[in-house]
Amino acid sequence: MVGKFSIRIEESGETFACADSQNLLRGMEQLGRRGIPVGCRGGGCGVCKVHVKSGAYETRKMSRACLSEAEEAAGIVLACKVFPRSDLSVSVVGKMGRTLVPAAETPLSARL
Repeated sequence: MVGKFSIRIEESGETFACADSQNLLRGMEQLGRRGIPVGCRGGGCGVCKVHVKSGAYETRKMSRACLSEAEEAAGIVLACKVFPRSDLSVSVVGKMGRTLVPAAETPLSARL
């Protein structure tokens, strides 16, 4: 039996369903959704780094060049290597996350 869980991206408020057999990035892409930045899809570039704010998940091996043990212990993971085990709320980490904030909410000085 395949479980499906709701994944919420905090910055945009976007939600999508993700099967427990799919990583978060694949679940988002398969539904044609946006929100988590996409890079190599293999855990080696760190572009899809997210902070899991709530929920249970399982991870696969992630490159230490992209993610430290301390970050992983704090719930910061690579979306391409995370499989949901419950509904999740995530926040995009790093510079790519800034692209998710609507321009009207971004200070003018940050847009120039």
